[in-house]
Amino acid sequence: MALTQRIALRSRPVYSGLRWTLLCGFIAFTGVLYMLVFEAEGAFYIGSIYALACSLPLILFESGKLMPDLLERVRRFSTPAYFLTSLAIYFVLSGLGFAAAGVFIKLTGLVDAGWKQLLVLRPPAFLYTLVFFLAGITIIRVRQLLGRRAFLSLVTGRYRRPIEEERVFLFMDVVGSTAFARRYGDLRAQEFLGEVFASLAPHVRKHHGEIDDYVGDCVIVTWPMKEGIDRGRCIRCLYDVLDDIERDRDWWQKQFGIVPQLSAALHGGPIVTAEIGVFHHKITYFGDVVNTTARIETLCKSLKQPHLISQDLFARLTLPEGVEAEPQGAHAVKGRDEPLSVLSLRRTASEKPSLPLAS
Repeated sequence: MALTQRIALRSRPVYSGLRWTLLCGFIAFTGVLYMLVFEAEGAFYIGSIYALACSLPLILFESGKLMPDLLERVRRFSTPAYFLTSLAIYFVLSGLGFAAAGVFIKLTGLVDAGWKQLLVLRPPAFLYTLVFFLAGITIIRVRQLLGRRAFLSLVTGRYRRPIEEERVFLFMDVVGSTAFARRYGDLRAQEFLGEVFASLAPHVRKHHGEIDDYVGDCVIVTWPMKEGIDRGRCIRCLYDVLDDIERDRDWWQKQFGIVPQLSAALHGGPIVTAEIGVFHHKITYFGDVVNTTARIETLCKSLKQPHLISQDLFARLTLPEGVEAEPQGAHAVKGRDEPLSVLSLRRTASEKPSLPLAS
């Protein structure tokens, strides 16, 4: 099983109970709408039963809960092959769901009709299901591409006018990725980085963070200040990522011949958030905080400390249990008039140590 599939199984469900309830309610409504649009005979709840039976297998498949190995293989196909194969799979799954609903309806006596009428999925019903499903998948894909909060902010237009706010930033850099690329090639290095970034994504989501961007071998995570410092959430996110990598170290060693090592920098403060772009919109952050976080990340190597936090952010949060900080002095960094004080983060002696920083 691929690492991304095992991560998906360990992470929280794609849909919470409330989201499942809302989703099923909407799907049931589309079944009622189908009965109205096509003037189908029968009670409205019959349409809802068929809609749920046709749609839920598709949702489970796309979320990796149903036949995850098949989904992984299909996603590696070229775009035309991926589209045609997915369409065939959708048709089979919808047809099976339709038949299952028909068996249920027939055996419970909800409708007095022949087996063929109840079990065979007709083209109009499949196309109707496909249109709503593809529309929903498109919205989900865009939401995943932009991030949950960025997507909502773009839809609501929250940042069309620049807003001053405070944010926490976490930069995580994959150490040794350049050497890996020189040894194994850029394609293999990209596959390696893709798996690393996939492994950390569930933990960012778990701790209510947002992945703002990927810059080479670095991922930028951000939180609103209040959420980021709450119970040291930004720090707990980092160490959950490191624990996850350590837990799968045998898989990493077998798959790539190397266990990922991460350097990390944490900083926070006032920034300006704005929506920019005309044909390609993006929510971006302006201010000294982002640049300073990048400078702190470069200090990791010179100080030989894998995980650093600024004194400014450290003073505003409480360290999680099992993590301690050690002052590393003040350092002149580009773009700041005043020296920047930083502290190194590490596990306490009673805790499992994090991965060391490679030379």
